[in-house]
Amino acid sequence: MDLLNTLVDKGLRRELPTREEALAVLATSDDDLLDVVAAAGKVRRQWFGRRVKLNYLVNLKSGLCPEDCSYCSQRLGSKAEILKYTWLKPDEASKAAAAGVAGGAKRVCLVASGRGPTDRDVDRVSKTIEAIKDQNGDVEVCACLGLLSGGQAERLREAGADAYNHNLNTSESTYGKITSTHTYADRVDTVQQAQAAGLSACSGLIAGMGESDEDLIDVVFALRDLDPDSVPVNFLIPFEGTPLAEEWNLTPQRALRILAMVRFVCPDVEVRLAGGREVHLRTMQPLALHLVNSIFLGDYLTSEGQAGQSDLEMIADAGFEVEGTDTTTLPQHRGGGCASACGDDPAEVETQAAAEVPAARTDLVSVRRRGAGTDLAPNA
Repeated sequence: MDLLNTLVDKGLRRELPTREEALAVLATSDDDLLDVVAAAGKVRRQWFGRRVKLNYLVNLKSGLCPEDCSYCSQRLGSKAEILKYTWLKPDEASKAAAAGVAGGAKRVCLVASGRGPTDRDVDRVSKTIEAIKDQNGDVEVCACLGLLSGGQAERLREAGADAYNHNLNTSESTYGKITSTHTYADRVDTVQQAQAAGLSACSGLIAGMGESDEDLIDVVFALRDLDPDSVPVNFLIPFEGTPLAEEWNLTPQRALRILAMVRFVCPDVEVRLAGGREVHLRTMQPLALHLVNSIFLGDYLTSEGQAGQSDLEMIADAGFEVEGTDTTTLPQHRGGGCASACGDDPAEVETQAAAEVPAARTDLVSVRRRGAGTDLAPNA
């Protein structure tokens, strides 16, 4: 397919595709899906090899948010039956973070509901960051506290934060349809404040809210212009009790095409498979690892995720490896540690493959004791 060859060539050169090319990826058929994944996978491997970065969420304050974001289970007026609690103490948050680090997480993401932090909140989070860094010196810490005001990004950086997350979520033209209590421009301003303070910017989107293909292209191209180091791609979790509870628009195939499009537009950026992957990709999650180079381990803010051990097994079974703390995620031209690309040396991969013998997995073998020849119902 000429389109895919063109997009691979552009991705290897870090050249931005046209809007028409990006739209064409979203319009490909299910029959072409594996070709799309394979093409975007070439770009992913060029810049990130077969490494997968693990991130772990710690919800510092859950629910009771004054904002009215339609997609959010913590929103003003939400009837979703989620956990609701006020700020975790630094030692409680550090203990939660340690569980993620023990599971292989390289980055801990500290999230709090609300419009944005007060100066007292920043003090509180700063103490939490210090506690986590004291216990896990090599771990990256990303804060996600809402809209920032003057000087707060600098204070978080001084406390040891490495990154700040604030998603654009959807296109500027449709942003007013999902929330009325703040603007798209407010979100852009917060990301830029984080960048100006020397924090690594993390900003992404939510797909599946009823948006058009053009809306998806708009937000991904806006993210490319904003140039964050990491782009989380969330798929809407339609919580009962929220305005978007009926928005079940995604198929696994559609979700994979969206991820491929993001990879082509942001070839050398950490593309993270975020909330909703279990809900919408389901058994096709392993294919997404050929497109993204980062995932969340375990649970999300208000919903449960796949078991952490299952995440690790999925990564290994798909032929990928967990990125260690001694490895820099981004290519050198983005401030990382790889001179021109972070792909695998084919000779090295071949040597490793020849040397590795799979471990026995006797736990996967079960003797049949139901169905024909027994008194138990068959597995059907």
